[in-house]
Amino acid sequence: MATRNRRNSENSDCSLETSIDSDEFLFRECSHSILLLMGLNNLRTEYAFCDVTLCVDGQEFLCHRVVLASFSPYFKAMFSGELAESKQEKVSINGVEASMIEMLIKYAYTSEIWITKTNVQSLLSAANLLEILPVRDACCRFMEKHMDASNSIGIHCFAEAHSCTELQEKSKVHVLENFTDVIKHEEFVKLSHSKLVEFISNDELNIKQEECVFDAIMAWFNANPENRRQYFEEVFTHIRLPLVSAYFLHDFVEVQSAVRQSEVCRKLVDEAKNYQLLQDRRGQLYSPRTRPRRSTGTIEVIVAVGGEDDKVVLRSVESYDPQKDQWKTLACLPFAVSKHGLVVSGNNFMYMSGGEFPDGSASKDVWRYDPSFDHWLEMAPMNVPRSELGLAIVDGSIFAVGGWEGSARLESVEKYDTWTNIWMFVSPMKIAVTSPAVVAHEGLLYVTGGAVLEDGDGIDLVQCYNPKTDRWKELSAMLIPRSGSAACVLNDHIYIIGGWHASTENTNKVERYDPKKNEWEIKAPMHERRYRPGVAVIDGKIYVLGGEEGWDRHHDTIECYDESKDCWEIVGEMPSSRSWLSCVAMQTRKDLPNKDAKVTSCIV
Repeated sequence: MATRNRRNSENSDCSLETSIDSDEFLFRECSHSILLLMGLNNLRTEYAFCDVTLCVDGQEFLCHRVVLASFSPYFKAMFSGELAESKQEKVSINGVEASMIEMLIKYAYTSEIWITKTNVQSLLSAANLLEILPVRDACCRFMEKHMDASNSIGIHCFAEAHSCTELQEKSKVHVLENFTDVIKHEEFVKLSHSKLVEFISNDELNIKQEECVFDAIMAWFNANPENRRQYFEEVFTHIRLPLVSAYFLHDFVEVQSAVRQSEVCRKLVDEAKNYQLLQDRRGQLYSPRTRPRRSTGTIEVIVAVGGEDDKVVLRSVESYDPQKDQWKTLACLPFAVSKHGLVVSGNNFMYMSGGEFPDGSASKDVWRYDPSFDHWLEMAPMNVPRSELGLAIVDGSIFAVGGWEGSARLESVEKYDTWTNIWMFVSPMKIAVTSPAVVAHEGLLYVTGGAVLEDGDGIDLVQCYNPKTDRWKELSAMLIPRSGSAACVLNDHIYIIGGWHASTENTNKVERYDPKKNEWEIKAPMHERRYRPGVAVIDGKIYVLGGEEGWDRHHDTIECYDESKDCWEIVGEMPSSRSWLSCVAMQTRKDLPNKDAKVTSCIV
């Protein structure tokens, strides 16, 4: 109190005189507001001119209506409206502690209030009720300053209950960033199941490995198993089990009685095992549980490789993060190439095969990209040079389909064993094609459309290859003949996107194939017509990059398809416009720097 009085006395002799002209001046007393508050407070303590009494928990506080209304919208509405309290000499205030009302009344008359660890929550509640926002915000700053792993959950829940949005968000960030420390404290095991789900479902949860989430959930469950058994399945669903090690699944997850007793949990364990075993089908096994958390140092990006614009063939390789709409330069190709094929293996290596050099000759070269080192390595070449080929990976083997070898179209197909680094021919297609849209799904290879004549017009033929029988069969034809389309799989359906529809028209049309029904249907068209664009699927959405509008225009835009809404949206731009590029979704290090790495030759 002595400190506050001294500060007031130091300000009391402050005054300001501003000359306007020789006949008048403006006088301003800087300490006037402080002196006015002191005077009003003296009147309150002397019970002079008080015109209202606040009654709280049996205690009475004499005040001046005008003072209360001036600093609190709550009291202003109470005293200036037609409420009964506006005419009452005694007004009851419910839902707050008498000591908090006393502190806030003193604040109204002095502009000062002491906030401590013991009173901050009660004070914030009272200030929030009476709409005294400066005090509420000061309490929020106090709680933020004293936040740590032991109390951040409590602060978050308290802030949420009192609509303190900024403190609520900051405390949530603290919980997510310090999760491994937070789970060691009592507040964590007292969490409601809904709030626990909110935290563990967040992509920004800061953990070194997903096993930490499983351990945390089991600690929460075992703290009160009888009451929490009904919520266990819902909570368990948000563990990203496909990302834990197979050994951890076997040694720690499956043995839990709560897991064994739940059919839902057992199915989730089976899903994780399939993801571990069927590495090259991981794209088809997408779910929110397979998405890596950003804190683990790994992100899923779209990698765009090579291509050509209206002037040059490109060597550039770039990755695109859809969540942040950011591009990053990766190690460039060893040579400029377009019209190539690109796939990602289950162990997260990217393979590029064939293509066309700037001089127009076809390539049979094969290169492998390792995202851990941002590095290209030359592998065994294909048996036949191929540009405008289709490339897909089926159950661990890469298939190069059709294409142009320099003088003729190819019906031949060859298979690459990633373990032995050897290419071998398999049964050829029924018809030779260039620029087909090729995709793998459920152990089968689908070859859709392509060009068979010199004018490049597309066909509607769909050929399907079964590697187990080494046989081809023809499926229901597409609704639109195409060549130069992009193909991808989303939710057990095959999408064919864009391409060359007729000799004078590129198309923005999209159709979808249901393998179970052997039926095609038209879906929403893209905003722009695209021939030979790149395509990738991330987080359950299709991204289409680049492509040609016509002979004199190459796109640099990115369109995204939301299957639930059946609509396309332009969501970004590429560093440069291009077509004949290839795109894949793959995982990379979040901290991978922008640089050009050296290219190593290692032909086996």
